[in-house]
Amino acid sequence: MALSGLIRVMERAARKAGNRLRRDFGEVEHLQVSRKGPSDFVSKADRAAERTIYDELLQARPDWGFLMEEAGEIKGDPTKPRWIVDPLDGTSNFLHGIPHFAISIAVQEPKLDGSGWGEVVAGMVYQPITDETFWAEKTRGAWLQDARLRVSGRRHLSEALIATGTPFMGHGDFGEWTRIFMAIGPQVAGIRRNGAASLDLAWVAAGRFDGFWESHLSPWDSAAGCLLVREAGGFVTDYRGRSEQICDKQIIAGNDPLHSRLHKYLVGALKGPVQQ
Repeated sequence: MALSGLIRVMERAARKAGNRLRRDFGEVEHLQVSRKGPSDFVSKADRAAERTIYDELLQARPDWGFLMEEAGEIKGDPTKPRWIVDPLDGTSNFLHGIPHFAISIAVQEPKLDGSGWGEVVAGMVYQPITDETFWAEKTRGAWLQDARLRVSGRRHLSEALIATGTPFMGHGDFGEWTRIFMAIGPQVAGIRRNGAASLDLAWVAAGRFDGFWESHLSPWDSAAGCLLVREAGGFVTDYRGRSEQICDKQIIAGNDPLHSRLHKYLVGALKGPVQQ
């Protein structure tokens, strides 16, 4: 599949920022033993990556707006698309010297009636350490480099490896997550918490994970990943089964049969005990 001009723009920005993140990640190991620690350094690396991506994308599409993790919303021409950018998804991993983090970039179109934002038409998740570029465009499929992606073909939860994100200090609902985990955990082959939602969704698209659930995300965490899963033949909804363009407050992803089964247990967990 030949890369479109839009995907090339995104890849150029992601790779340029990724090169810097790789160099900075190499310094984190040395800072782990310092008294000050690497926190300030990582915050600067995050902001520097976002600035690099912003500059590259702005040069390519000067009239487009932005929604970014650090800088927030930067308005552009309201009739043109906007970029949704997470320059470093997996900051805690990066901070602790764990080589599992990504850059996420998505393109969202405005609604024709001017009432807000509509379809996500392109998305990319780039893992700088493994040099993997997961990308998708609406109706053109999902890809890893030049290899077509398809979601897992597994049909039974007992065979499924499911990814999730767990609450942490000041973020998320421990009670809700525990109820869901207690319902789903006994049904599946395993549950993984890797710490980067964009990569979790890219891995669902690639069939590495069979499903995913999480709540209390932000649009930049999941905009590209939602498109990747859908273009790889999967389903993405919120906990009520609604297929929003960007599922972030609540998200369930997987192939058709597994998504349906995960949704059943998740809803049952939030309503009351699941019947075995």
